Amino acid sequence: MTAFTEPMRALTLRLDDELFAIEARSVREILDLVPVTEVPNASPFAAGLINVRGRVVPLTDLKVAFGMKSAEPDQDTRIVVIETEIEGEPSVVGILADKVYDVTDIEPAAIEEAPRVGMRWRPDYVRGIGKRRGEFIIIPDIHRIFELEGRRSGSPNASEERAAS
Repeated sequence: MTAFTEPMRALTLRLDDELFAIEARSVREILDLVPVTEVPNASPFAAGLINVRGRVVPLTDLKVAFGMKSAEPDQDTRIVVIETEIEGEPSVVGILADKVYDVTDIEPAAIEEAPRVGMRWRPDYVRGIGKRRGEFIIIPDIHRIFELEGRRSGSPNASEERAAS
């Protein structure tokens, strides 16, 4: 786990019935659902592309990485556009979220290492488990997930981004 020494400014979102938090500084914008271009033979993790302000951006589904069931999008579904590093290159990707809540601070004392036993997810995909108002918040290791899942799915990195027509 990455040690947290300062409060984590985080965007909270829901995937399935779980609450997740991603670092707010990596978030570029939050979009309503937009048209998705399916990519033939792509991994379910990154099976589509979206147009974000004239750029082609891979759309990813963290539920695939966490082994959760996919659900049909509804009125709460959003796309969180983030900037992360994939294979050493800055990359822009979209993440499907069942619902986006708010930006909050999670204190370092409220973040613990994910337990090695009893976890239903790969422990290397979880940076920590936060607690806020009696709720557990999963803090995914976005960098690690995109390194491993992206490699499997062949997600384009920033050098392969191109303008959408």
